[in-house]
Amino acid sequence: MSAVTVPHTVKARHEYRGMRTAEHYFDVPLDHFGGAGGETITVFAREYVSAEHSEREAAELPWLLYLQGGPGGRGNRFATLGGWSKAAAKDFRILMLDQRGTGLSSGIDRNTLPLRGIDADQAAYLTHFRADSIVADAEAIRHALGSAPWTIYGQSYGGFCALSYLSFVPEGLREVLITGGLAALKGTADRVYQATFNRVAARNAKYFNWYPEDRAAVTRVAGHLRSTEELLPDGERLTVERFQMVGSFLGGNTRVDALHHLLEDAFVSTPGGDRLSDAFLEQVAGLVSRAGNPLYALMHESIYGQGEATDWAAWRVLQDFPEFSPDAPEPLLTGEMVYPWYFEQDPALRPLRNVAQLLAEKSDWAPLYDPDRLALNSVPVAAAVYSDDIYVDRELSLETAAAVRGLQVWESADFHHDGIADDGEGIFARLLGMTRSVRY
Repeated sequence: MSAVTVPHTVKARHEYRGMRTAEHYFDVPLDHFGGAGGETITVFAREYVSAEHSEREAAELPWLLYLQGGPGGRGNRFATLGGWSKAAAKDFRILMLDQRGTGLSSGIDRNTLPLRGIDADQAAYLTHFRADSIVADAEAIRHALGSAPWTIYGQSYGGFCALSYLSFVPEGLREVLITGGLAALKGTADRVYQATFNRVAARNAKYFNWYPEDRAAVTRVAGHLRSTEELLPDGERLTVERFQMVGSFLGGNTRVDALHHLLEDAFVSTPGGDRLSDAFLEQVAGLVSRAGNPLYALMHESIYGQGEATDWAAWRVLQDFPEFSPDAPEPLLTGEMVYPWYFEQDPALRPLRNVAQLLAEKSDWAPLYDPDRLALNSVPVAAAVYSDDIYVDRELSLETAAAVRGLQVWESADFHHDGIADDGEGIFARLLGMTRSVRY
């Protein structure tokens, strides 16, 4: 992969709450691997610098590229520097990337995709929105900024992208920090979801042990939804399977207790009997729609696709875990999985269901990692692995860590997938220190 020269403009600069920002726009190839002269798209990134540094000092700071979780998650919008960003801003200029297709980077949703043409054209377009293309964008941006090899920090899916970066253009990297994001380098998507369902089931059991009354609450809501039509604020029906999506709360220590607060006032008494409260339905609506990040649903399983069709892996593997079935007497809550019915029940996804099916059937996904090159890695890498992470399995993470030469692991049972929301400053400092302690 060779970096191309891309046009770069800075459209606005601001200073507020102890930081300075600059808004960068880059015109990058849609297809980095198809030769020169093709279509371009826009990629946006926002620079954050601590106001404690003078402009002259800041200009000499090295860059740190932050790769957000996802797929389909835009870069964080900071109101102030805090947590990991506060720690990083002491020594770096932070570049917060809107990965292609998200935020201000040539965004993708049900309204814009039809501009590409028929369903097959839309699916073909989306094949350029995986980690390999994100890495190629990043390397082109690094050259456009005139940066030396830079530090990258990948959270969750951002860690997957970091492994792709190490695989294809390690010469662009000074050091790599990863939190909750060591992807499986081999095997199918089915292998990932077998592990994931087991983790989510264990997390359900732990949660219901903390809040025993919530086992009855979840069962009651599910039973109610089977017999009574309840509509979300957008007029769409809340089904049992959509309700199970509130299990996204289980993926973090900073959010898990909020699930209890959601469930405790699920019902209200009405002249027609008990119904789900407006407050409950309003909160659930924000958890069961992908209107804000449709790429997550469209591209999620493709991040595990390497040379084979994913074919709705999570939906197929679920059949081995009947306790997650919406028809189960006491259904468990789900996690990150994406199912084909998303594209039937979510109005933001419904127009894209044929495109999603084409992506699920695609059987020639290019490799996202180079195990041979990773085995020879010479870039310092440190990764936080969370023992009970329901999104990125511990055993698969440690298997990957062992396959990357020199990768240092810090494993913790004190944090969950959202560890950097708990103690981002401490975690960042620890991982950076680990990379700085070893040089090849």
